[in-house]
Amino acid sequence: MASDTSSAAELLHDLVAAALKAGADAAEAVSAESRSASIGVRNGALEDVEREESRDLGLRVFVGKRQASVSASDLSPATRARLVERVVAMARLAPEDPYAGLAPRELLATAPHTDLDLFDASERSAAELEAAAAEAEAAALAVPGVVRSEGGSASTSSSEWRLVTSDGFDGAYRGSGFSLSVGVIAEKDGAMERGGEGRTTRWLSDLPDPAWIGAEAGRRAVERVGPRKIASTTAPVIFDNRVATQILSPLLGAISGPSIARGSSFLKDDLGKAVLPSGLNLIDDPFRARGLGSTPFDDEGGEVERRALVENGVLTTWLLNSASAAQLGLQSTGHASRGLAGPPGVSTHNLHLEPGDLDAEALRRQAGTGLLVTSMFGPSLNGNTGDWSAGVSGFWFENGEIAHPVSEVTVAGNLKALWMRMTPGSDLEFRGGFNSPSLLIDAVAIAGK
Repeated sequence: MASDTSSAAELLHDLVAAALKAGADAAEAVSAESRSASIGVRNGALEDVEREESRDLGLRVFVGKRQASVSASDLSPATRARLVERVVAMARLAPEDPYAGLAPRELLATAPHTDLDLFDASERSAAELEAAAAEAEAAALAVPGVVRSEGGSASTSSSEWRLVTSDGFDGAYRGSGFSLSVGVIAEKDGAMERGGEGRTTRWLSDLPDPAWIGAEAGRRAVERVGPRKIASTTAPVIFDNRVATQILSPLLGAISGPSIARGSSFLKDDLGKAVLPSGLNLIDDPFRARGLGSTPFDDEGGEVERRALVENGVLTTWLLNSASAAQLGLQSTGHASRGLAGPPGVSTHNLHLEPGDLDAEALRRQAGTGLLVTSMFGPSLNGNTGDWSAGVSGFWFENGEIAHPVSEVTVAGNLKALWMRMTPGSDLEFRGGFNSPSLLIDAVAIAGK
C-alpha cells in the first residue's frame, strides 16, 4: 500500500512528545493504516462490492501508576491536541495500577527489525477479484450433487502498523492479504447439506487456484449429504486438521498471564508438568516467513522469539505481557497484543502442533471404529476445571473405513485428560495463525440420539 511512513512516524513522535509536555510520565502511540477490497458473486453475477480505507491512531499515557488511552480516526492537528489533553486528564483520574507501565527497555526489540516477507505489492482489480470468485463458484457448482450456490468471494487487503514509545522504541511493519472462498449446497433424495472452502495468504502467488477451491467446496458439501444420528457411546474420535485447533485453543487461554494472575485457570498449577503426551511439541513462531501471525516485535515493542510453549509434552511457559509478568514476578515473553485503545492483552503468533507419522487413513486404522469430526460448533468450557463439550458433525468410520456422515452429536470430556491421550496425524497444513494435524483421542464420550 502506498503510505507516507516518514510522516506517520513523525506524527506518532509528535503525539508522544505532546503527551509528555502535557504532564504524562510515559506514553506510547500507535497508528494503523489499512486498505481493502472485496467482491461477492452469486450464480455468476456480481452481488456486492466493498472498499475500505482507514487511518487511525491510538495514544496510551501513564501518570505515575495510572494509565488511560484514547483513539481517533481524525488526524487533524486540532483533534490530536484535544486527544492529548483528554487522555492525560483521564490518566490523572484513573485508579492506580501497580503493574502499569511501558515494556522494560532491556526487553525492547532492537532495530533493524526482521523482514518476514509479509507484504506483497501485487494489485488485484475489481474485475480480477470478480473473475476469481466466479471461477471458484463455477467449479463448485460443476461438482455432481451440488444444487445451489451460497456465493463466492474474493478480497485483497494491505495494512501498516507502527508503534512509538517515549522509551525510544520505533517500529513498523506492513502486511498484505489475499482471500478466496466459496460456499455451496448439495442435495440427495431431498436432503441438503452445506459445504465450503476458503483460503487466505500473505502473497497472491500462494493462494490456491480458484478451480481447486471450488472443487473442494463442492466435494465437501456432497460428502456430507444424508447424515445419520448415532447412539450415545464412548469411542475413539479423530478431530480433522481443519477443526483440531479448536480442542487445543483452550490451552492458550489457560496459560495466558492474566488468567494465571487471577488464579482462574485450570492449568494454573501445571507449569513444568506434562499437559500433552510425551514427544509432542506446541511451537509458537513469530518469524515464519509469510505467516499470517508473524511479527518482528510484540504490541509493546518487546522482543519475540520462536519457542516451544509445550516441549516433549511439558508446559514450559505462560503467555506474558509486561503487566501480567510484573504481577507474577516474571519477565514478559513477548506475547503482548493490543488494538488502538486499551491496555494490551496477550496472544500467540504463528502457533502449530508438530505432526506425527500417521496419515489420515492410518489414524483411522489405528482407531478401528469411531467418529471423524469435520465441523464443530457451540463449544463450552469451564475455565476453572477444564470440563469441555462441543456440538460436532462428521463421519462414522468402521474398521478404518468411512461408513456414513453423522450429525447432531456432542462430544465431551475433561481437556486435561483428553489432551494426554492425543495422537497427532501427519497432515499438518499451514492455513492460518494456528495450525494442527488431525488428532486422534482414543476414548471420548459421545452423546447422540
